[in-house]
Amino acid sequence: MTVPKPRLLIVVASTRPGRVGRPVGDWFERVAAEHGGFEVDAVDLADLALPMLDEPNHPRLGQYTQEHTRAWSARVAAADAFVFVTPEYNHSFPATLKNAVDYLHVEWLHKPLGFVSYGGIAGGTRAVQAFKSVAAALMMYVANNLVNITFVATRIKDGVFIEDADVRAAAEAMLDELLTLEAALRSLR
Repeated sequence: MTVPKPRLLIVVASTRPGRVGRPVGDWFERVAAEHGGFEVDAVDLADLALPMLDEPNHPRLGQYTQEHTRAWSARVAAADAFVFVTPEYNHSFPATLKNAVDYLHVEWLHKPLGFVSYGGIAGGTRAVQAFKSVAAALMMYVANNLVNITFVATRIKDGVFIEDADVRAAAEAMLDELLTLEAALRSLR
């Protein structure tokens, strides 16, 4: 009997016109598929187009009234692990990511989370740090091995992110850790 692979949901957080998040997300989706440890699903918040939270009930109740929320809930609930591809805006993560996370509650619980962060000299590290308190509130476990891409604009050529050996190694280490964490946390879900 074949055991199904855990499902990894990759979330591209930036929706800003002219963003580099999509090429970075496309690159990481390929790396995750090549890794082979996960069934890979990816969502671009620009395509998902969730409005600002428009549910009348607290998300922990799961009493969703909007079809877009029910669809988002099903997709997140089906995931066993997550990677957020996020820029750093003003020393934090984008409001679009916070909005998408705030729509739900139990769907995130006890699942591991990795980050592919990007930006200038800091490589999006402050966005990751800012999100850690949100992850703790949702009982998500943030991987120690993360991907931080510095000076990301210099790594985009003709709309494609160009990796180097260090970024690739960081991505593979994070995926390995997420597999380990997913197995360890599975009994809590």
